[in-house]
Amino acid sequence: MKIVHTSAANGDDTIYKTIEVAVIDRRDLTPPPVFPFPVVGDELNLIPPLNFAMVDNGIFRSGFPDSANFSFLQTLGLRSIICLCPEPYTEATTEFLKDGGIRLYQFGIESYKEPFVNIPQDTIREALQVVLDVKNHPILIHCKRGKHRTGCLVGCLRKLQKWCLSSIFDEYQRFAVAKARVSDQRFMELFDVSTLKHLPMSFSCLKRKGDEFLDPFAAAKEYFFILLEGSRHVRHIHQLKARPIVP
Repeated sequence: MKIVHTSAANGDDTIYKTIEVAVIDRRDLTPPPVFPFPVVGDELNLIPPLNFAMVDNGIFRSGFPDSANFSFLQTLGLRSIICLCPEPYTEATTEFLKDGGIRLYQFGIESYKEPFVNIPQDTIREALQVVLDVKNHPILIHCKRGKHRTGCLVGCLRKLQKWCLSSIFDEYQRFAVAKARVSDQRFMELFDVSTLKHLPMSFSCLKRKGDEFLDPFAAAKEYFFILLEGSRHVRHIHQLKARPIVP
């Protein structure tokens, strides 16, 4: 398109200026791509489930996971999950397992309170067979809070690993805290592991080399320690900002 501009100068002399203007069809324009701003401290968004901990090489424990924990669980590369609760998973959690190709083994053990104790030994034994199969590793064991049912299953696993009872009870109590149950400890003490001793125990996280025990998860533990310290640092900064300034 041409736009002609005229102006008078030096009497009758006329100056013509022609300007070339490009014609733009704005209907074909698309908005420019929007790039997300980088999130500082993105690793702090990895939220583990309640009472999460590593039990052994390729074996983890926790309370009931939800959608807030999905990003964290992805970092574990899970192959299987043992659920000790009878409640069904939410649709979002089921979809998460499907997308990740994670197998679900559900052993519905009803929650209980003393003195009404009903821990089915056969169910615990079946769950242990899943845990001991390295083809299911990495595997996550969980119940509602990661305390009693999970604690009993892990405690029976420790008996297979030839832990002394005092160490088994100490680990159980660290997760159960004030809600530790004598009946759970009695169950672990009386649980018969003789029918499971033929299964392989090659997944112990402590591999002996010479006179030293090597932990293959040392790097991962250090990484999580850094995340923990980072989250504490962030909370400390927020506390300082929230503190009133007194002149």
